[in-house]
Amino acid sequence: MGKQKDENKKAAKSKALSKRGPAAAVSAKGTSTAASEAQSAVASKAKASVIKKVAGKKMGARVKASSIVLSPDYRPSDDEPFMNERQRVYFRQKLLSWKEEILRQTRETLAGLHAESTQHADLADRATSETDRALELRARDRQRKLIAKIDAAIARIEDGSYGYCEETGEPIGLKRLDARPIATLSVEAQERHERRERVYRED
Repeated sequence: MGKQKDENKKAAKSKALSKRGPAAAVSAKGTSTAASEAQSAVASKAKASVIKKVAGKKMGARVKASSIVLSPDYRPSDDEPFMNERQRVYFRQKLLSWKEEILRQTRETLAGLHAESTQHADLADRATSETDRALELRARDRQRKLIAKIDAAIARIEDGSYGYCEETGEPIGLKRLDARPIATLSVEAQERHERRERVYRED
């Protein structure tokens, strides 16, 4: 009788544990999910904070760059650090002004060609007009390629490589850059490049 009673107690206890097991598992799962969500929220918050800081730094850099105002008589000098912020602003403005001037001339040329598109009665006048038109279009094509070089120079200013020779990595020189802002080679590297081209042409 006592033995039966002990077995009944063990069965009841086992049954209670089995009932409590899934509940405990569910509770543990819920706790794990909550912890995971909390960790995810913390990670997202940290990531957002980093993004905000980086964006703030970039915005601050833009504000700093745009806040520099050069005097009209400013010219880059060898007495200041090469390609400092003032020099970069100077050459960027120079390149943008040059580009705008080319675009203005292109618009004027296109307007003039459109106005002269009427047929000339005289064959000599028509031939002269066609020759002038061909010359203008050829000049505009050269300027289109020049604009691409200006855009590339502005991009180099943005990434910090402007003013340095693409072949040697040495500074190109302020005088050369002032005379030709789209230069990518130093005087010495340019001379070597031209000599090589001359040799190839002769061969």
